Amino acid sequence: MLNLIDHYQTDQARLVDTSSGGEKFIISLALALGLSDLASKNVKIDSLFIDEGFGTLDKNTLETVISTLETLQTVGKMIGIISHVENLKERIPTQIMINKKSNGVSMVELL
Repeated sequence: MLNLIDHYQTDQARLVDTSSGGEKFIISLALALGLSDLASKNVKIDSLFIDEGFGTLDKNTLETVISTLETLQTVGKMIGIISHVENLKERIPTQIMINKKSNGVSMVELL
């Protein structure tokens, strides 16, 4: 069982199970970043890949998450994001787009 302390509303501990989808994404991201930082004490970890989750965030929270990831990028981390959220396209300068064609064939395009 994992609890979180909700500093935003009540400063009370509550179960992670009571979190919204967006809150769970933020919790998962924070845990991944923390574990990456701990693991990098013995091994150099220069990349982080995030698969989806952005669609559960409101506009302000999405902005906070993207800004945090951009900060990590400026200190040398390579951040890979797998997402269908249109708002991310404006903020990500290098993109790999995969377009599904017919007969199980896909086309890969570097934008």
